[in-house]
Amino acid sequence: MPKMKTKSSAKKRFKVTATGKVMAGQAGKRHGMIKRTNKFLRNARGTNELSAPDAKIVKGYMPYDR
Repeated sequence: MPKMKTKSSAKKRFKVTATGKVMAGQAGKRHGMIKRTNKFLRNARGTNELSAPDAKIVKGYMPYDR
């Protein structure tokens, strides 16, 4: 059987950990920082774990990163 293709957009945006969690960058930090609170900006650093329903969708896009 031929290999399945990974969605290029997904591999750029998400990372699957060794335990199978899907990590993604925090949303809402591309522009408009002046209107965001300092508390939001502090808490939005780094990456977050995706919720279970969202992670299930992303794992379908990356068939060999399980």
